[in-house]
Amino acid sequence: MSDQTQETYQNSRLYRLRHSTAHILAQAVMEMFPGESQIAIGPPIENGFYYDFDLPRALTLEDLPVLEKRMCEIIAGQHKFIRTESNIEQARKQFAHQKYKLELIETISQTHTVEGTAEKNESDVISFYTHDTFTDLCRGPHLDHTGEINPKALKLLSVAGAYWRGDSNNIMLQRIYGTIWSTPKELRQYLWTVEEAKKRDHRKLGSQLGLFHFSSDIGPGLPLFTPAGETLRHLMESYVRDVQTRYGYQHVWTGHIAKEDLYKKSGHYENYRDAMFPAMTDENMTFRLKPMNCPSHMTLFKEMGKHSYRDLPIRFAEFATLYRYEKSGELTGLTRVRSVTQDDCHIFCTPNQIQDEFALALDLIQEVLGRYRFTDYRVRLSLRDDDGKYVQDDEKWRIAQSALKTALDNSGLDYYTEAGEAAFYGPKADFMARDVLGREWQLSTIQVDFIQPSKLSLTYHGEDGQEHTPVVLHRAVTGSTERFLGVLIEQYAGAFPLWLAPVQAILIPITDRNLEYCQQLRTTLQDNGLRVNIDTGNERMNSKIRKAQVQKVPFMLIVGDKEEQSKSVSVRLRSGKNMGAQTIDEFISITNQQISSGD
Repeated sequence: MSDQTQETYQNSRLYRLRHSTAHILAQAVMEMFPGESQIAIGPPIENGFYYDFDLPRALTLEDLPVLEKRMCEIIAGQHKFIRTESNIEQARKQFAHQKYKLELIETISQTHTVEGTAEKNESDVISFYTHDTFTDLCRGPHLDHTGEINPKALKLLSVAGAYWRGDSNNIMLQRIYGTIWSTPKELRQYLWTVEEAKKRDHRKLGSQLGLFHFSSDIGPGLPLFTPAGETLRHLMESYVRDVQTRYGYQHVWTGHIAKEDLYKKSGHYENYRDAMFPAMTDENMTFRLKPMNCPSHMTLFKEMGKHSYRDLPIRFAEFATLYRYEKSGELTGLTRVRSVTQDDCHIFCTPNQIQDEFALALDLIQEVLGRYRFTDYRVRLSLRDDDGKYVQDDEKWRIAQSALKTALDNSGLDYYTEAGEAAFYGPKADFMARDVLGREWQLSTIQVDFIQPSKLSLTYHGEDGQEHTPVVLHRAVTGSTERFLGVLIEQYAGAFPLWLAPVQAILIPITDRNLEYCQQLRTTLQDNGLRVNIDTGNERMNSKIRKAQVQKVPFMLIVGDKEEQSKSVSVRLRSGKNMGAQTIDEFISITNQQISSGD
């Protein structure tokens, strides 16, 4: 959620509703374990709320209906949410038996500097909210009373583990997740979305469709793609490659490893060292598995000889597999892996070309996202904040941020700003797209970089006869093949459009004597560019049809004696619709129309 969206949410009634419900949950849990429960924090989140507890026993899913019933009783009491204030010492007394609250109070009273002297800030005002018998350390805001909550729009969802303050060195607490909405209808819609998301989970569908596997023999975060999965990868990458070529990009290849010194020069070593795989040393040279492409592309630009302003812009593109040492607990199917194939591009241009190149990259991104049916998206202008991770060159940052903002203004796109999300070397325009379930994904990105080209000594001969440093635009359309494929599986629920389906049609012979005709048909259809298989199994025809539907194959072509005699096929769709008999030419015409339309 963006800063702007988060700010709007925090000022909404829905936020107060969820915040108040989290307090009611905490009361119910404390009553379930009287005198034995330690409460931590319980904030509203995007689609609900949670609260963390330290309890004498592990919670189970069977506890949730009991807690939910008690919460409904508390809601019915129409208890007012009453705000009070006290100083630090009074707060300590209030929560003398709640160790996590005491730690939060100590944080509030933490040391601050007064004329270079450290001292405790004991006079800070701390606010509390009380309803019924429960009081919590809280800034608010809340509803006026519990009766404003509709108990029929409430649902406790799950129990999970969570480290205190998100630090794995701290104790593991128990977290209860819940959701609350203004109306039961909104709750039902949300629960449907949650269940639909489970059905569309790319990890489940990827296994069902036979697209990829993870093996303990290979290691976590390193996917293995089957022939069907590799067909998908090839189709995705070939499509983007063709579009990029049409837009004037030149495809390059820069290997899988590079000297560690290159990343020290570019600044990546300092900022991304923890995400790099361990070093490899040979003959006093230290190498790293390549975690990003930009230093390699910039090195290639430099090695290709002197460049004139007349040569620019130069656009390099590469589908490169990179290696990032993601924490094992953060790995998630294809959407968070350790071997990641980026459709990475770097545009070397003059400062005066930034606007035109941004516009061109924007057109390319919109074309590609449209092909994949992503039409609901906005742009996040990611800027730096006061964090020390950013390269300190205020003038270059000012120019870069101004150039990107102007380009976005000229584009007419809906965009918002968010501090702290920039790359260490420059601002970004990140494309945040919503899928069919309304979930937001970060997909494409365009970044402006005035920093790295200078660090790596890139130059071009300017119109004024002097040497200048080029600007580099970093650009990715799908982000990475693996993550984008995971998103696509969920976007389409595994039912890929015809142009992208690994197997577009499957021939199903009714008897063995129809097999030879099926083989002839397969050759004809493959000669017309279709990806076709024959089901030669021993199952009955209806079983083969059901199997093909589970595999989400777009077309099932049934072939029996009648079809063989009439030189036709009986066409069924994965939806179950029976299109009846079609000649081969008619079927090829149907598929050509669907492929050209993107269906």
